[in-house]
Amino acid sequence: MSAAQVIFDPLLPWPLVWAAAALMVLVVALALWRGLSGWPFRALAAALLLLALANPSFQKEDREALSDIVILVVDDSASQKISDRPAQVARATAQVEAAVAALPNTELRVVHLADAEDDEGTLLMTRLAEAMAEEPRARIAGAILLSDGQLHDIDRAPDLPAPLHLLLTGHASDWDRRLVVKNAPAFAILGEPVTLTLAIEDQGAVPPAVSGRARLSIAVDGATPQVFEVPVGEDLELPLVLPHGGMNVVQAQVELTEGEITDRNNAAVIQINAVRDRLRVLLVSGEPHAGERTWRNLLKSDSSVDLVHFTILRPPEKQDGVPVTELSLIAFPTRELFLDKIDEFDLIIFDRYRLRGILPSIYLENVRNYVEKGGAVLVAAGPEYASAESLFRSPLGAILPAGPTGLVVERPFRPKITDLGQRHPVTEGLEAFAPRPADDEGPGWGRWFRRIEVEPYGGETVMSAEGEPLLTLARVGEGRVALLASDQAWLWTRGYEGGGPQLELLRRLAHWMMKEPELEEEALTATAKGQNMVITRRTLTEGPRSVTVTGPDGAEVELPMVEVSPGRYEARYLGPDIGLYRLRDDDQEAVVALGPSAPKEFEETIASGDKLAPLIETVRGGVAALEDGMPSLRRVSAGRPAAGRGWIGITPRGAYLTADVTVTPLIRAWLLLLLSGLLIVGAWLYEGRRSA
Repeated sequence: MSAAQVIFDPLLPWPLVWAAAALMVLVVALALWRGLSGWPFRALAAALLLLALANPSFQKEDREALSDIVILVVDDSASQKISDRPAQVARATAQVEAAVAALPNTELRVVHLADAEDDEGTLLMTRLAEAMAEEPRARIAGAILLSDGQLHDIDRAPDLPAPLHLLLTGHASDWDRRLVVKNAPAFAILGEPVTLTLAIEDQGAVPPAVSGRARLSIAVDGATPQVFEVPVGEDLELPLVLPHGGMNVVQAQVELTEGEITDRNNAAVIQINAVRDRLRVLLVSGEPHAGERTWRNLLKSDSSVDLVHFTILRPPEKQDGVPVTELSLIAFPTRELFLDKIDEFDLIIFDRYRLRGILPSIYLENVRNYVEKGGAVLVAAGPEYASAESLFRSPLGAILPAGPTGLVVERPFRPKITDLGQRHPVTEGLEAFAPRPADDEGPGWGRWFRRIEVEPYGGETVMSAEGEPLLTLARVGEGRVALLASDQAWLWTRGYEGGGPQLELLRRLAHWMMKEPELEEEALTATAKGQNMVITRRTLTEGPRSVTVTGPDGAEVELPMVEVSPGRYEARYLGPDIGLYRLRDDDQEAVVALGPSAPKEFEETIASGDKLAPLIETVRGGVAALEDGMPSLRRVSAGRPAAGRGWIGITPRGAYLTADVTVTPLIRAWLLLLLSGLLIVGAWLYEGRRSA
């Protein structure tokens, strides 16, 4: 294949050539106006001079023709795997390959589109742009999309140099019913109703016989679902009270109706984190002392805590003549706090409290009942705990985890975490808060100087002093009790000998007693990112562990767990499907949702060319439904319609590769100059003879 043409390579820049041409036209016109008889010779000489300046040449190219390229983008996203669409895609791909192979000098590039990460949907235009970027633009004769037409990046459509066509999968009779989550808060207040807004929508060619109502089931954390009969096509506001703090997994599901093309969008999994609104704490200080302010400052520093604090400034038996009305700003409302409103408190703290008759036995017995029903009591013991006025000798003694021996030890000691405490979430990792390295005496914390010798009767000792219990925790009925056998924790707050993790310890202790999920010593939890989950098991027991994972399809997988720190085991799992997974280890169970609450890929499952039609029309392409048969493929000229009844077209680009170029001057410049000179002289001689 070769091509030839005349080209110009001017000896001067083109603006100067055109300026010279204008000047020569002016000179010839002047000669004509003055009546000079030799003006034709002058005009011809000027033309030859301009031709010499333009430097005309004959260019011959040896060209190698390049094939046209057709791009086929095959949509392999999740929505293309429903109904008989995979078979449609396979047949259409084979037919396109055969049709392109039958065209002369034409190649086919087949690219596939998988599901996008992070639930971005079908990125069809992005994949087309990537495929076009890999090919020379001048060779692209057309592009074909094999898809259901449901894409989520139409705004990223590339600039198309050739026709674009859509081979549409699916059927005109397809219909689907889906569950839509319109409003689902990420957080909710524990104990207060939260409203979910759901809707059930029908899409496509819904048969007339299909009912306008559906059965909707709601389950929290995999429990027995509640079933409701609800209308289709209306917003449904569902009030829900979350049963526990931390992450709650809510699963909503619509019953499958016969004839739907898929049930993948009939369910939605919603994760809501339940948090406490305000934590109500009652702090009763038996007498003023250095650690009292520490407790008060700790609790007041937390904006989520409502603190009620009473300090007994003097015993009732003291007689000094001071009027009762001047002993306090308000009367101590013992009956109201310990009988009428005790259930409103999340935690009661007795700080160096002694029995003085201020709280009758019936009140303390009510405190014990409050704990057994789910409340929490923390006793910070001082010397009074070892005396006859000890709280242990009241009705509360039946639930306290340790009793006094009567001995108060007053000598320096450094608190230590027990072996059990290394695994307990209240004291796990507290050594990291030490101001200096550990030594033979324990973590690098400051020393305390007084402790109450106690004998444990149950519970778990997580901190010790000189081998004796210092902090003991226990579960009583549905509630929790803690005993700190020293009133010297305030030394850490004051920074004595570097201080210690008093704030972190008391914060964890208070939150454990108020049953915060992240501080449960026996717990099975999981976090998910995409299809990957990390399963965590916290336990006080030792030995190898495993967890059983039950997938959405009911299949079970047993995973071994690795101990990553004392009392904490982990396992990682890649879930094959989107949905709700159940986890089980001994008596601990949990649920976790993989993937989005409602996958974007299944928001619209009915095949349609409406989204792509405006783009396809701009390049004169077409939309062809595969259920009507595979259209034929033909060549059409650029600028003409590229689609019709039963056919689609591509535009040949005629691209080529230049192998060799030969350039030959048409006439030598010196010859043109010589001819111009002769013509000028001839004009002068001719005009001279005429004038003679």
